[in-house]
Amino acid sequence: MKTISKIWFDRDWIYGLGDDGKTYRQSLLWYSHLRKATDEQRARYEMSTIGIHWHDLDEDISFESFLYPDAEPTRLQHFFLTHPEINVSGFAQKFGFSASLMRSYINGFKTPSPEREQEIMRCIEKLGNEYLSIAS
Repeated sequence: MKTISKIWFDRDWIYGLGDDGKTYRQSLLWYSHLRKATDEQRARYEMSTIGIHWHDLDEDISFESFLYPDAEPTRLQHFFLTHPEINVSGFAQKFGFSASLMRSYINGFKTPSPEREQEIMRCIEKLGNEYLSIAS
């Protein structure tokens, strides 16, 4: 696949029909502007030789990104992408992680080991329990 000839959306995904006849998809969690956009805003895009651009939303998706192996975020990525109110730097500092490494995990530039991911998930659970104790 070199280009996408047609795109469409559902609640969680953007789909693209490749020039090879295959359907590709990516999670809208990677594209916050598109995720929050109306159908009318999503329909106003331009195709270029390398990707798709939404001027009104200031969002771009390269054709190449439809081939990336991380079309669906991991549960760690999913948590932080769906909870932008949680400051990643503050979270990292509170629990003794490197903030830049946490951002790399969330953005898919690096992959935590299964043990490290489990450790981070335990910290998320601990944070949730702290919030719950305040509400009681």
